[in-house]
Amino acid sequence: MTQSVVVQVGQCGNQVGCRFWDLALREHAAVNKKGIYDEALSSFFRNIDTRSGGDGPDIYKGKICSLKARALLIDMEEGVVNEILQGPLRDVFDSKQLITDVSGSGNNWAVGHKLYGCQYRENIVEKLRKTAEHCDCLQCFFIIHSMGGGTGSGLGTFVLNLLEDEFPEVYRFVTSVYPSGEDDVITSPYNSVLAMKELNEHADCVLPIENESLFDIVNKINQMINSGKLGSTVKQNSLVTSRAGSAKTLQEKPFDAMNNIVANLLLNLTSSARFEGSLNMDLNEISMNLVPFPRLHYLVSSLTPLYTLADVNVPSRRLDQMFSDAFSRDHQLIQADPKHSLYLACALLVRGNVQVSDLRRNIERLKPSLHFVSWNQEGWKTGLCSVPPVGHSHSLLALANNTCVKPTFIELKDRFMKLYKKKAHLHHYLQIDGMEQSCFSEAVSSLSDLIEEYNELDATKGGPRTDPSRLKIAV
Repeated sequence: MTQSVVVQVGQCGNQVGCRFWDLALREHAAVNKKGIYDEALSSFFRNIDTRSGGDGPDIYKGKICSLKARALLIDMEEGVVNEILQGPLRDVFDSKQLITDVSGSGNNWAVGHKLYGCQYRENIVEKLRKTAEHCDCLQCFFIIHSMGGGTGSGLGTFVLNLLEDEFPEVYRFVTSVYPSGEDDVITSPYNSVLAMKELNEHADCVLPIENESLFDIVNKINQMINSGKLGSTVKQNSLVTSRAGSAKTLQEKPFDAMNNIVANLLLNLTSSARFEGSLNMDLNEISMNLVPFPRLHYLVSSLTPLYTLADVNVPSRRLDQMFSDAFSRDHQLIQADPKHSLYLACALLVRGNVQVSDLRRNIERLKPSLHFVSWNQEGWKTGLCSVPPVGHSHSLLALANNTCVKPTFIELKDRFMKLYKKKAHLHHYLQIDGMEQSCFSEAVSSLSDLIEEYNELDATKGGPRTDPSRLKIAV
């Protein structure tokens, strides 16, 4: 069994991370009825004996004593981390896993990346090494951060660079929450484009998430439930967006429902690493199979079903509907339509009561309506984990390496250029040591190159589907 470490940076990263750990504990509690520390739990949690004072040694067998998340919580403001430490998850983290400051990054990438990066470098490296030492077989780092703020974008990408330097062999999966067009942070286009350059160069896989899409999904679920159209097939609380049944907490916050969607994405992504399955997919297989070119590592994700199915005996037509939904606009976690763009590769991670034959049948059914690059017509990767999410009989996470991410990047570049042409707010960045104007021109140039790579691929769409010539062997 391999282990993964979650690094949550900034306000958004820590709020999403908090939901992830809450839901992960609930998921393991549903499966692990006897309270035994098993391999599934060890992938994200340590089991330590706190009675011997301090940290205590790891206990690998037997009853659960005290679970500690394999996580590092970083924020340059104390608010969110303090809230986590006073909440129901306080025992899952300890002070050795936290790095906080009081002043924040003032929505400035340069403060997070250049100032706090230098200031906290040794501290972060030491805590990362400590966390890694507790793993038998460290496979993956998950970074959760937002692109629009200062700490998430600046310090988040600084940590990404550190991970590449310190742990070059360990995969780096980044969940990046992109700001919406109506973002109230005026400098978010600067922060996002500066962060994009780092993601292009140092991440193995990036799962871009857009606030707007999350907001739309939450609204759709609420409308469906309130309209009563779905009748008795839907319970009142969607398990994707509600924390129903998880740790008893205070009043839900406005972003909790949106953060829960991202937490569910991470739970489904890591389900094969945590539970048994007839067709388990390793995390490194995602990067290996879905990223044919190193810079084109942005994977569009979609989740289905989005509401709680009350009836467990699912007719196969609903199963087929789940696969169809995964490719529809409404279920994407960014504002994109993969069906009308070009696929480089696609992964389907299925959980629960689904057979391999169901998977194959649906791939064959959907294939004709999807455009794949000519050199990867069979670019499907599938995973089947037998443990379903809590409250569902089955679920599907689709990860598409698809040119439909391009409009998100173009819009981001346009918003950046609007500010940059006027040199608006630049002085806030340039007064930070080590920050020069060339950082901006290099960042926008990196983004333009990325967009151009997607353009070149799009230009091949609709071309003749030729089979590559095969070697002829004389008999």
